[in-house]
Amino acid sequence: MQHGHWRRWAAGLVAVSAAAMVLLSGCGKQTAAQSTKKVQIEFWYGLGSDAGKEMESIISDFNKSQNQVTVKGVQQPDYDTTWQKVQAGLAAKKAPAVFLTDPGVVQNYGGSKGVLRDLTADVQAKSFNASDLLPVFTKDNKVDGHYYGVPAYGTTQIIYYNKKVLEKAGVSAKSAYATWENVAEAAATIKQKAGTQNGHMIMWGPDNLEDMALSNGGSYLSKDGKKVAIDSQAWISAWEFARKQIWDTKNMAIISGGQGWAYWYKTIDAVMHSQAGSYTGSSGDKANLDFSYIDAAEQPGMNGHEAKPEAGALSMALPKTDTDAQAQAAFKWISYFLSKKVQGQWSMKVGYVPVRQSTNNDPDYKKYVSTHPYQNVAFEQAKHASPEFIDPTKGKITDILKNAADQVELQNKPAATVLKAAAKQAQAALDAVQK
Repeated sequence: MQHGHWRRWAAGLVAVSAAAMVLLSGCGKQTAAQSTKKVQIEFWYGLGSDAGKEMESIISDFNKSQNQVTVKGVQQPDYDTTWQKVQAGLAAKKAPAVFLTDPGVVQNYGGSKGVLRDLTADVQAKSFNASDLLPVFTKDNKVDGHYYGVPAYGTTQIIYYNKKVLEKAGVSAKSAYATWENVAEAAATIKQKAGTQNGHMIMWGPDNLEDMALSNGGSYLSKDGKKVAIDSQAWISAWEFARKQIWDTKNMAIISGGQGWAYWYKTIDAVMHSQAGSYTGSSGDKANLDFSYIDAAEQPGMNGHEAKPEAGALSMALPKTDTDAQAQAAFKWISYFLSKKVQGQWSMKVGYVPVRQSTNNDPDYKKYVSTHPYQNVAFEQAKHASPEFIDPTKGKITDILKNAADQVELQNKPAATVLKAAAKQAQAALDAVQK
């Protein structure tokens, strides 16, 4: 099970070795004899069991659909390990033709770094129809105006609610999740009238708090990217709102600690077992929920601001060492995976957000959404979401925000105090990389 937190592991990117950089000059050329053969390529990806099985199925379908390319899928433990192994593969001249990665890798190793292949010509080809991609997912795949990655599938955090609990409390979902102020009011009513332990569950960590700040008119950095903006009033009031709900009114709650994703599943269980009315979680949670009594809603705005929670996408990228034939084969596979039909299939089976707007017009997806409306909530939210924040300090700012969130959520420290101190640390880290 993958959750929507891939931007957190970008802090652990491993630097490309000198050996990997040296071999970039050794890109081979195909002979005429080779060009007539079926091209075999490897695709490396780090997915959980259910998503991994569906990916294997799609790869098999692609291989059967044509006779020019054979894709061999090589499953890795996770996204981070995939990138580490790609780097080792570069050094050993055994890198895959294409791999699934975080857009932070694209940003940090595309362009002048010379590690990733420039895909601009392929992406801008009329047949690929790049204008059909959701803009929120394409931004982080560009470096200096060129594409070094292509969005494969997205995620964004939405609200899941227990219909039985809301009905018992006499709460309308449409009204309850219209604004964050309404969520707080509904949480109080749910606790009182439905007798639950909590009204709404905030997922532990900075993500939910950051989404609230962005939906309160906030931003991570100034427009020119030179100043940290996490101590603005938009951030302070949003985080203070959450602190008060957790500690003062106790109408919202957080489950923290445990190994791995234990806290995440416990939060889901609290809503599934009617111990809370709703929670904010990943669009990838769908496989763990019973939609006979669970439903979904978009995250709302705050203080009259438009809802702007983050949406991010995993990217497919090609090492620059690919031969032209391998690169063409890899992009043929990418184009297949990004077709509206396959995007719809992937989203219906796994729960992630399609990156193509035209997926809504695919007959199978359209039919599924008509009987499973919750399926399209994350897709609709992504259309007006904020692009994923790519930390220019390679993880220092995101680490600072993680620590700040713990202080507010777990230690009951005032948001203003915490965020002003965090902003000073973050600005120092930003200044260091801008010198």
